[in-house]
Amino acid sequence: MTTTMKLHRKSRVTVGRGSESADSLVRSRAINSDDRARGQEILLEAQGHRMASMKYLQERERNKRYTYGDQWSDIVCVDGVQMTEEEYIKRQGNVPLKNNLIRRLVKNVIGSFRDQQAEPMCMARDRAEQRAAETLSTLLQYNMQLNRMGELYARAMEENLIGGLVVHKKTFGWRRDRYDCWTDNIQPTNFIPDSNMRDYRGWDCQFVGQIHDYSFGDLCNQFANSPADYKRLLEIYKPQRDTREGTFSFEQFGYSDGMVNMDFLFPRDPSKCRVIEVWRKESKPRYRCHDWNSGEYYKIELDDYNTMVWAENQKRLQMGRANGIADDDVPLVEAEWFMDSYWYYYFITPFGDILKEGETPYHHKEHPFVFQGYPFLDGEIHSFVADVIDQQRYTNRLIILEDFIIKASAKGALLVPEDVVPENEDPNEWADSWAKVNGVMFYKVKSHGKVPEQVSANSTNIGIHELLSLQLKFFEDISGVNSALQGKASYSGESGSHAQVMAQNAATSLVDIFESFNDFQQEAAYKDVKNIQQCYDEKKVLAIVGSTAKGVPIDANKVLTIETDISISPSKKTPVYRAMANDFFIKLFEMQAIDVEQLLESVSDIPYADELLQSIRSNKEQIQQGQVPGGVSPELIQKVQAGLNTNPQAVEQMRGLMPAWRQAS
Repeated sequence: MTTTMKLHRKSRVTVGRGSESADSLVRSRAINSDDRARGQEILLEAQGHRMASMKYLQERERNKRYTYGDQWSDIVCVDGVQMTEEEYIKRQGNVPLKNNLIRRLVKNVIGSFRDQQAEPMCMARDRAEQRAAETLSTLLQYNMQLNRMGELYARAMEENLIGGLVVHKKTFGWRRDRYDCWTDNIQPTNFIPDSNMRDYRGWDCQFVGQIHDYSFGDLCNQFANSPADYKRLLEIYKPQRDTREGTFSFEQFGYSDGMVNMDFLFPRDPSKCRVIEVWRKESKPRYRCHDWNSGEYYKIELDDYNTMVWAENQKRLQMGRANGIADDDVPLVEAEWFMDSYWYYYFITPFGDILKEGETPYHHKEHPFVFQGYPFLDGEIHSFVADVIDQQRYTNRLIILEDFIIKASAKGALLVPEDVVPENEDPNEWADSWAKVNGVMFYKVKSHGKVPEQVSANSTNIGIHELLSLQLKFFEDISGVNSALQGKASYSGESGSHAQVMAQNAATSLVDIFESFNDFQQEAAYKDVKNIQQCYDEKKVLAIVGSTAKGVPIDANKVLTIETDISISPSKKTPVYRAMANDFFIKLFEMQAIDVEQLLESVSDIPYADELLQSIRSNKEQIQQGQVPGGVSPELIQKVQAGLNTNPQAVEQMRGLMPAWRQAS
């Protein structure tokens, strides 16, 4: 290899000092008088991004209200007076009825998501490292089980359908008395997004943050590493420490007041300590290096140039000359000066005190958040629920109209001649008495013989039922979730192929939502893998996955250092996947390609498979030791039979196994 890189010593001239420095942190510290002023500047920027998201948060709150049944709380103006639609309907003498179709729609989509849920898998770029990648997949699945990601992703899909924005946070540390990697669900109301983002993938994000409300004890747990730190926190949050927790309650348990917390700096509960977490891109000059000897690319600080580039290259040249190699043929380290942008974090109090700051500690070199807005066209978010709110509103109006007409038709109108009402009686009393159920009115009949007359007509069949059917049809057409996907019974005479096509068409309409969410899962899995490689050590890896896999020793060091790609594949937990896998292993067993132990290890639907496998292996050990095996215990056989009675699908799988049990025992 020949390189033409010219060796030179790094210039001692800095790129500006103080407010003229190329380093954004140095420049910020020079411009602001102290750290509190610097923190207040960052808070002002965070507040601007927060206020830019308020319109979205209000729209999300409206979508949530409609999803969970509060569908008459929109504000209307009647004769200059603002009131909710529910209050206006009540003033008209009607009952604000509703039939929640949105909730059923959301549950159907979540059910479809759970039924065909996918899971991330690690794929090594080098096929020779695929064994290590499979071990890393096992570690990833262990961590997903630790964080209950199945339920967390289902709730994230619900948030995606209602609000259109899903946010998770990937960290590692002590929690629940163990040191591990953790995933937190972040409410959009506490999330501070970059209002300038336009990339679907979020790669143009320059600013992101989160609002925290800690108790004083949790605050000290996070930020106090010495008595001096505790004293500083006490000076800032002494009122919160002395306020008894739980004294102030602003919401009922299990209910929301439907209000978006507009205050950025102070929590609603005075016993909480608010901290603003901010991650933003900073910049400074660095060297980008390429080592032609190892092929590695990396970045170094300006101060490391002499040691890591100049001295290393001089050493290589001397070794090359000593071995008779021309200078142009010696693989050197190339270094290029450039302006690097990197993620830097701040934890700031509402007064501007910076509790903690530093460059990102994560090996993935990014912020810990994983977020996705849908569809995020030109930075806009339009949720799945928002598309059907108008149909829900019109359906509710038709129901109220039908109820009003039925009541009016049942009671009718009362025609009362004026001269029938006695002079000393109030006509309104007559009207009130007539309006009451079983109301009775007493009056004296005059000589002309006229009496009150009730006029009623059946006006219920005026096309409301047809309009309701039309709105329900619109509901399915707009959402794409038809009756086949909802699990409704097909009409008489419908062919099975037609029902299957209808269900497939409905599933196709949801492909975009599911695939978009899979991309979110893929990005989340990438940060999980990087955190696992950073947080776990070799002993923990072997404690989780064992020292061998399929008889091959596991290289834990390689597992924690390899680079992998993440792919989203169908989950092994889905019924379709399990059925296909079980059929495949049953056929292998029938062909005698695998033995009964391998079958019990592979097929998950066999009742008490683990106990059977343990019993068979125990019998084998007894035979190897020259002992007489005791066979399968009668209690275990009874358990298996009881399990088969409750799982008819496993009966066929078990028929060919009993002779093998007896033979093994």
